[in-house]
Amino acid sequence: MSRLILPRQGFQPSRRAVLAGGAAVFAMAAAPRARAQEPKKGGEFRLVASGNTSDSHDPATWGTSGIINIGLWGAVYNNLTEVHPSGEVIGELAESFEPSADARTWTFRLRDGITFHGGQTLEAADVAASINHHRGENSTSSAKGIVAPIADIRVPDAKTVVFELNQGNADFPFILTDYHLVIGKAVEGAIDWETPNGTGGYTFVSHNPGVRMVLERNADYWKDGRAHFDRVELISIRDPAARMNALVTGEVDAISSVDIKSMSLLARAPEIEVMETPGTQHYTFPMWCDQAPFDDVNVRQALKLGLDREAMLQTILQGHGSVGRDSPITPANRFFDPELAVPTYDPEQARALLKKAGHDRLAVDLSAADAAFAGAVDAATLFQESGSAAGIDLNVIREPDDGYWSNVWLKKPFCACYWAGRPTEDWMFSQVYASDSQWNDAHWKNERFDSLLLEARAELDQDKRAEMYGEMQRIVATDGGTIIPLYANYVDARNSRIATGEQVSTANALDGWKCIERWWVA
Repeated sequence: MSRLILPRQGFQPSRRAVLAGGAAVFAMAAAPRARAQEPKKGGEFRLVASGNTSDSHDPATWGTSGIINIGLWGAVYNNLTEVHPSGEVIGELAESFEPSADARTWTFRLRDGITFHGGQTLEAADVAASINHHRGENSTSSAKGIVAPIADIRVPDAKTVVFELNQGNADFPFILTDYHLVIGKAVEGAIDWETPNGTGGYTFVSHNPGVRMVLERNADYWKDGRAHFDRVELISIRDPAARMNALVTGEVDAISSVDIKSMSLLARAPEIEVMETPGTQHYTFPMWCDQAPFDDVNVRQALKLGLDREAMLQTILQGHGSVGRDSPITPANRFFDPELAVPTYDPEQARALLKKAGHDRLAVDLSAADAAFAGAVDAATLFQESGSAAGIDLNVIREPDDGYWSNVWLKKPFCACYWAGRPTEDWMFSQVYASDSQWNDAHWKNERFDSLLLEARAELDQDKRAEMYGEMQRIVATDGGTIIPLYANYVDARNSRIATGEQVSTANALDGWKCIERWWVA
């Protein structure tokens, strides 16, 4: 049978002050990884990843394409910082970084001796130009909101970059790990993104958008113990069954997002290993809190209690995840509060809350499509069934998959949704739950929550941050307009000829999208 590998959870949330005193310097020697065997150079790696015919090499446009995100971000380019498999932020191109006492000024020192694939030396001006590519009034970058808190970027010398923020942010080094914020070579302040020229472990060979990308190993890569394959081919196969068949027949070496319903096919292939990693992705049902009946917190709480989460976990995920707690902060996050109550199915209490809100029964529409997440329509139907006993009459509207994110999400008051999650609590809360967020898909506003968000963002004492984020999780779970029934594991699969480090990242699928850099041929 195929083996189910649950990576050792090497990261435990720390409540100690990582930034003691507010002016700590982060020395960036990468932490050692435990391995079953030492990696070796050579061989080919064929990976299935999603691709779009509209894919562009400009990082300002990057979105859902696995070929782009895994191939270019994860292999051809580097960032200033990266998330280590342990969950901690470490330097990548940055040798060290240091905050001011108020966390508004961050100084980064670049590593020496790093060159681009084109032979040019990495300098601070390249970093400034790469980040500025996403900034400014005329920017249309998908990362414009992420870099908006940067008030100014200064380059005191060729190896130093100083970021001035408009407010303190203790998590700023995490922000710079975002897949849009890769560092390219600047020429007169601008970067030619169309011809990828990075500092990563692989050089760009070719790309047929929506079909495949080919990379070759950079023999002069500056990272020790990384970039082992001689050649990498990323192939786009959209159909889940075709992806699985390609892996089983040996046409490819690895796939992400395994179709859980078809995992029995992999069980019959002894050379296939399934990798399951608890991460930050979660499934949601946001409801507009500024529109009746969702403007009544009793109705919101009743809907949360009228959902049989355990049944949904077993039916939709077949146990490959955990019950959601109506907070987007999952057990994989640093400041996850394990004492946050696990919601239980309680139709009687739900009926009582509806009666308190003036409803004998509640009739509402719920829009869903499997484009939201795999099994979203089935999840909505399960919600409909369990809600009936709680006095909730859900009318499930099956929406077209095509155009779901442009025509339904943010456009209809109650719908199915999916989030990959973010590496920090502030990032997730700021993008989706802050009152002024453009992605506040529940139209939810809470003054105490907004106040804590600003306070926690600038706080360098990690114990104090833990307390504040714990309170914020409780607020969003009890008052918020988003039902979060499931935390979904990442489920990937690979041929056993491909080896990984013992510690696999929980930041995203396929070792945090870094499989090309971190894996090797056994």
